[in-house]
Amino acid sequence: MKRDVVLSVVAGMLLLAVLAPTAGAASPSQVIANTKPLWTAQAVNLGHASRSAAVNARVYLAPVGGLAALAQLATAMATPGNPSYHKFLTPAQYQQRFGPTDRTVHLVSAYLRRAGLKVTGVGTGNRYIAIKGHVAAAQRAFGTRINRYRHNGQVVQAPTSAVSIPASLASFVLTVSGLDTTPHMVTPASAPRVSQPAGYRNARPCSDYYGQLAASAEADGTTPLPQYDSATLPYAVCGYTGTQLRSAYEGSTSLDGTGVTVAITDAYASPSIASDAAIYAQRNGDRAYAPGQLTQTVPHHYTHEGVCGANGWWGEETLDVEAVHAMAQGANIHYYAAASCFDKDLLDTLGQVVHDGTAQLVTNSWDDYEANSTPDSVAAYEAIFLQGATEGMTFMFSSGDDGDELAATGIKQVDYPASDPYVTAVGGTSIAIGSTGNRLFETGWGTVRHGLAAGGTSWGDGTYYYGSGGGSSALFDQPAYQAGIAPGGARQVPDVAMVGDPTTGMLVGETQRFPKGGVKYDEYRIGGTSLSSPLFAGMTALALQAAGSGAGLLNPIIYGNLGAFTDVAGSPPDAGNVRADYVNGVDTTQGVVYSVRTFNEDSSLQVSSGWDDVTGVGVPNAGWLTAIP
Repeated sequence: MKRDVVLSVVAGMLLLAVLAPTAGAASPSQVIANTKPLWTAQAVNLGHASRSAAVNARVYLAPVGGLAALAQLATAMATPGNPSYHKFLTPAQYQQRFGPTDRTVHLVSAYLRRAGLKVTGVGTGNRYIAIKGHVAAAQRAFGTRINRYRHNGQVVQAPTSAVSIPASLASFVLTVSGLDTTPHMVTPASAPRVSQPAGYRNARPCSDYYGQLAASAEADGTTPLPQYDSATLPYAVCGYTGTQLRSAYEGSTSLDGTGVTVAITDAYASPSIASDAAIYAQRNGDRAYAPGQLTQTVPHHYTHEGVCGANGWWGEETLDVEAVHAMAQGANIHYYAAASCFDKDLLDTLGQVVHDGTAQLVTNSWDDYEANSTPDSVAAYEAIFLQGATEGMTFMFSSGDDGDELAATGIKQVDYPASDPYVTAVGGTSIAIGSTGNRLFETGWGTVRHGLAAGGTSWGDGTYYYGSGGGSSALFDQPAYQAGIAPGGARQVPDVAMVGDPTTGMLVGETQRFPKGGVKYDEYRIGGTSLSSPLFAGMTALALQAAGSGAGLLNPIIYGNLGAFTDVAGSPPDAGNVRADYVNGVDTTQGVVYSVRTFNEDSSLQVSSGWDDVTGVGVPNAGWLTAIP
């Protein structure tokens, strides 16, 4: 008998075993890990959900052998000296070795239909089975009760226990998401400013390089500004350009990222990104984009544009694209747009990245509080990160822009996915780049804002404004690569850092809508760890060019090459900078406000010698360009 006929017979027998009515005893079932919400004990239980209430969910299918086997291989591929080092798989090889098969989809789908649920789709690479139906059918399929809860100010429904399915199918299922209807949105990690595409410009005075202008007087040149802590501070830079950032971080290398593809994921897509990026490069001394160097993959349609603030994401894409190109002028950039800012759409987008398999680096400038993460979503993300790692991809995430998150959430916590041990978390710094492109100093990004006191003769009491995200994960144990370097017990964030402070931020260019003059291109300074991550991705593209290969899991290489990173100083020569900002964001019509924005005051996080929770192991130096074996 031919092999495919044998397999068909076996699959058919298994299907009959799953679907056949039982006589006397129920079919053995098995609990699926990562499916019980962690928040239900703290929420108000409103009782059983209506049996007819709607259910829209996804059954994520497990890689063959499970996540543990995938993690073991990905780690081996990233470990110099291991026989599997850098022997990465193509997407087709991954699918053949680890991917859920069509037969798996058929078996699990048949069971779900038998329970009364409708299969509405299958994810790229058979990643998941999308289903819809009613609570009664979902309870029957997953062996759990679904209740209503008051949670995070909303009424939602969620399972009261982990789900279970027939033991004969359990090895095929990674997790189930969507039974918990709590909305899961991510936000751009950019530091707050006027939302795009509403027009925004930097006010004058501002400096072309660090320390060019002393903030001794207001823009009129006659109204004095007070000293801060007995010192006259510099005016903030107008925004560093790629030429300045390359000089400060990369030096005089001839590497430019040629042959490397950097993927960027965000929600939505700017309709003017190609022209904006081209104009910005031409105006600011970056190399022009070659044909096909910047490409986009976008969904058929977008959703939740109002809730997510769709055009607010356009500026995020603009920053990411222009920052990568600033550091890696020869690298290809492939932008992947998610259909919304909700978890499931970002997961689809990342899934497409690993399915395509053309990128070596993936930078992501979005996040959510770790406390909002759920076991099912973490499992779904990690399946993607590990697949990408076996294909030679490195994932980078911004570490967040609110320090320890205490002021924003009431508890100290880190952000996810940055806290996942299979990604590289990138924190933020404040950098001083001098007139010749030299790095004068670099310190931790943490800003206390002081406005002018009444009368304008002194600066008022300060308020914590923003800073690099970091701290200890509540979800993950310490990975082996951090042992003996970062504090023990838990995964520590971030791993590395680059400039993120908006006061010492990058100049970017974008088409914007101005109250006078309509829609046109203009430039402004911006920061956040949304800047730090694409800058590090761009610089790492040069390292991959030198290595001639992707790196996969990057953190073992980072922590094994500490000399390639410069430890960040905790005592900067200047306490901060003075910023001038237009009251209306665009011109002097409503006046200019002045403030001191300090350096290295990041909530409870502190820069220290060695690894710290603001800058990780430090900022990359020229040694990073040749650190990947």
